Amino acid sequence: MRSSPTVTVVIPTRNRADLVGTAVHGALRQDDVDVEVIVVDDRSADETPRRLAAIRDPRVHVLRLEDEGGLAAARNTGIAEARGDWIAFLDDDDLWSPRKLARQLEAAYAARASFVYAGVVIVDEARRPTGAFPVPEPDGLLRRLLARNVLAAGSSNVMARAAVLERIGGFDTQLSQLADWDLWIRLAAAGRAAAVREILVGYVEHQRNMLLVEPLDVYLELEYLAAKHRPLAESLGVEVDRITFSRWTAWGRLRAGRRIEAARLCLAGAVAQRNAGNIVRGLGMLLGERTAARARRRLAPPPVAELAWLSAYR
Repeated sequence: MRSSPTVTVVIPTRNRADLVGTAVHGALRQDDVDVEVIVVDDRSADETPRRLAAIRDPRVHVLRLEDEGGLAAARNTGIAEARGDWIAFLDDDDLWSPRKLARQLEAAYAARASFVYAGVVIVDEARRPTGAFPVPEPDGLLRRLLARNVLAAGSSNVMARAAVLERIGGFDTQLSQLADWDLWIRLAAAGRAAAVREILVGYVEHQRNMLLVEPLDVYLELEYLAAKHRPLAESLGVEVDRITFSRWTAWGRLRAGRRIEAARLCLAGAVAQRNAGNIVRGLGMLLGERTAARARRRLAPPPVAELAWLSAYR
């Protein structure tokens, strides 16, 4: 019988043959942590199955979904098969420092936490750093999460105790783009969080990011999420921050070069929330590419210095 690993890494993938191998190897090269890697292939029709079959490492287990799944279902499939005491999530297009899991375990044990997150750097398709997200304090995290998703690159960042994930039911399959945000709210309501200030996760911006290509209406998901957590939010005196949410969706469209669509989202949000700032942003985006470029710079996170561990991915 195989001994149980300390951490199970769950990687969902679909038609990302050129990316998923990098994610798997990033999970396998973790320092000083006993890991298993579960890759859940959500009906890939490209070279993904062949590429995964070529990985000759007994720590890697590939599960294939034949029925219509989606990210939430794929992650839940990995959770159900996990043998580790902890479960870490890694999207197939993101990057990890080799110290990621060890540093998170250290912080989680010290804080007696049920889940843990770390610092995140944004990188472009050449794996060059372009900005960094702030690391929220664990104290008061639930209130902040009820307002907006403050855990950057959450599904490549968060590691949680397997027993807690089982208790709260994993990812909500009614959600797609916001399934991770929903789970972080429930984790924060169920137990204590820990944070690592060090930047250990690379969030890769590219033209196939889900926010840019997913056809589902993310605003419908937002209303579902808000209704689901409304009793808890009202008990804490918190409202969903729809203004920041509309700016986040507009930023995603701007990154993809979809200036008109970004302006439409910003202006629609401005009308719905009666927010003058978003009106100015939306109109500015409509005025031309130069104005849109300035908007991209204003909305983007602050720059960050080079990180040594990123060089291994180039």
